[in-house]
Amino acid sequence: MADSIVTITGDNYETEVLQSSVPVLLDFWAPWCGPCQQLNPVIEALAGEMGDAAKIGKVNVDDNRDLAVKLSVRAMPTLIFFSGGEEKERVTGGLNQESMASKLQALATA
Repeated sequence: MADSIVTITGDNYETEVLQSSVPVLLDFWAPWCGPCQQLNPVIEALAGEMGDAAKIGKVNVDDNRDLAVKLSVRAMPTLIFFSGGEEKERVTGGLNQESMASKLQALATA
């Protein structure tokens, strides 16, 4: 996993996501999920592209079931965009890198 991607757990969710000063994209994934594995290189490229302008986090639902349940994640991959500690958008499936980047940039300027 790229160094710029944060592993999100129930323990660091509040500080890394809800208290973040920049927009956050959470990727809910599972090791057994084929589409999740296909999305992984896109997420890594996005993290490199966004740099400090946004935070990219990954949540392994097998290891963090409580967090997935708390956020009503029922399918993988699920992408949730946060800004100011609030969920702003949710996409089940995946998006291309350009779409994810434009959503994060819009949240950064909102």
